Amino acid sequence: MKPKISIDTPISELTVRRYEKPYNLSRRELVRKLCLSIGILQPGDSRDVIVDLLYVMLEAKMESKVLSSEEITRLVIELRKAESLELNGVAGSNIRRQLKRLREVHIVEKVKNNYRITEFLGLKANFDEKIMKYMLPSILERVREYFDKVDEVFANKNEIKSMNANIEKNSSNVIKA
Repeated sequence: MKPKISIDTPISELTVRRYEKPYNLSRRELVRKLCLSIGILQPGDSRDVIVDLLYVMLEAKMESKVLSSEEITRLVIELRKAESLELNGVAGSNIRRQLKRLREVHIVEKVKNNYRITEFLGLKANFDEKIMKYMLPSILERVREYFDKVDEVFANKNEIKSMNANIEKNSSNVIKA
């Protein structure tokens, strides 16, 4: 029997970065900073088609339009040409992969093989509802569990005495009750 190999695949993941306040930015640069802020674009990454994809989806949201992946691909290509950007990453397979990433962070949803900004709501409403209320607290709780376990495993002698004293104190309070 082969030994079990642990795979370090996160159950969920959230990256957040803090940048300067959003003043005097072009629309595309504003979307780019948002993508950087929520970790779907890495600093210095030249493969930024996800910025144009989100831009196209936000434009469609303004008219409450749902788009197929083919329409999104066409619109992304048009936008990149208009911005004089290289057409790197505009293959349909990559657009679908980027759409999946936007779905994972609850920005975009798939409805009958078409895509839209989730429920045509504002991004902040989706962020507050999906990320702040559910995703972030569960991630932080699990990280806290890892901190607790590491402290327990790597405790020094004084910490062990303190933990044992707290356990004895708590158990005597339970007995009295």
